Amino acid sequence: MPPLNTSRPSPATFLLMGIPGLEHLHVWIRIPFCSTYVVALVGNVTILAVARAERSLHEPMFLFFCMLLITDLVLSTSTLPRKLCLFWLGAHDIAFDACLTQMFFTHSFTAMKSGFFLAMAIDRFVAICHPLHHSTILTHVHIPITGIIVVIRWVAFFSPHPILLKQLPYCRTRIIAHSYCEFMAVVKLACMDTGATKSYSLSMASIIGSCDAVLVAISYAFILHSEFRLPSQEASFKALGTCGSHVCVILVFYSAAGFSIFTHRFGKHIPVHIHIFIANMYFSAPPFLNPIVYGVRTEKIREHVLRTLMVKVVRL
Repeated sequence: MPPLNTSRPSPATFLLMGIPGLEHLHVWIRIPFCSTYVVALVGNVTILAVARAERSLHEPMFLFFCMLLITDLVLSTSTLPRKLCLFWLGAHDIAFDACLTQMFFTHSFTAMKSGFFLAMAIDRFVAICHPLHHSTILTHVHIPITGIIVVIRWVAFFSPHPILLKQLPYCRTRIIAHSYCEFMAVVKLACMDTGATKSYSLSMASIIGSCDAVLVAISYAFILHSEFRLPSQEASFKALGTCGSHVCVILVFYSAAGFSIFTHRFGKHIPVHIHIFIANMYFSAPPFLNPIVYGVRTEKIREHVLRTLMVKVVRL
């Protein structure tokens, strides 16, 4: 990487465009964004509160699921309220430091989701394929350690992003052609060669994300193989339904992530608004779907949530 030219001060603010090419639809786009955020907020907080209160839900699968929900809450809150201000109030300005902070949270916590998906897949693999060893492998000591490793791993890889951008000189436009402070959209505004910086970001996201995706796929392949060998057909369909829900949510996440990485590397002719719309799926679809897919379709969580809500209604 060429030496950084720090003679030019960093800009005080950037201007977010939203979704370029669809400015006339911003007034309508805010409606699904707002709706999904409210559902995600209520659903995730409800399930987290029930899981905290119910000791029977303090199992590895539910604890990893709670870590995933917390990650979803941070991701949603770090991006969607700011987007709603942009689409609803026309608030395009964002302070430079606030932009870098948002970037750190979005990239780090998006990556953490991949780690928690892997942890959940490994938990299901051990529970279904090696049930006798499940309680000894995934103990209450190992679960928080796994969560800490997931957090440290991704923070270590993505914390350099805002540091690198803080040192870059900006002599071009302050307009970010995006609805949030995305790394590639900001780095394009620098007035120097940023090829090494872009390569570092894409390489880290591609290599580590691909490794997680492959391990998740291998885990579920073994799980499906074991489920089809169960003696009871009813048990096989029940287990298949649970894993099918997990796989659908995982596919939404990895397909959106893969599309984003692919377009940055090779998608020169893909319209900008399509790229940005898919990128926004990171923060809207999974937080909205996870409480529904995991919470509603997981019998134990569903029963406790309904029981808690019924008790509150009776008290009122």
